[in-house]
Amino acid sequence: MHFKAAKRILKYLKGTTNVGLWYPNESNIFLSDFSDSDYAGCKLDTKSTSGTCHLLGSSLISWNSKNQACVALSTTEAEYIATGHACAQSIWLKHQLMGYCVKLEKVPFYCDNTSAINLTKNPIQHSKTTHIEIRHHFIRDNIQKGDIEIMFVKIENQLADLFTKPLARDRFNKLRTELGILDMKNVW
Repeated sequence: MHFKAAKRILKYLKGTTNVGLWYPNESNIFLSDFSDSDYAGCKLDTKSTSGTCHLLGSSLISWNSKNQACVALSTTEAEYIATGHACAQSIWLKHQLMGYCVKLEKVPFYCDNTSAINLTKNPIQHSKTTHIEIRHHFIRDNIQKGDIEIMFVKIENQLADLFTKPLARDRFNKLRTELGILDMKNVW
């Protein structure tokens, strides 16, 4: 199974030697974040995969894909954990940009799970959410401070899907292009 996956990756890399990140000149500087998870995506330990990406303007500047540290008991919890990790990265990026005299207000944060979004906005602990560890409520604090603003994004526009699950070729190529990962032969 691992050998087959490695061969697939090498085949992809061989066919994409001209593909790279494109950073266009833009005068608008704004940060936007996407987070997603693949609930119980790992077949070995049933842990979910978190995927995040952060764009400065229309340019991809940070991305992450990794198994979550704990087993999520619901899709809401898996999405909430992914969003919390992305929030921490977003706050760090925001502070780094302050070092370059770029002050950002609320950073738009896109998530495709309405239950996770509602959980970030509701400070009351419900019986259905008591199993979610306190450390994952970091995002709720940052929403209340006004550092980020979480918004719903339709699944077809969820850029972080690229980092959480295998996708059909057309969808993969569409998301890759939207992230600014382009075939450089076509750019010049």
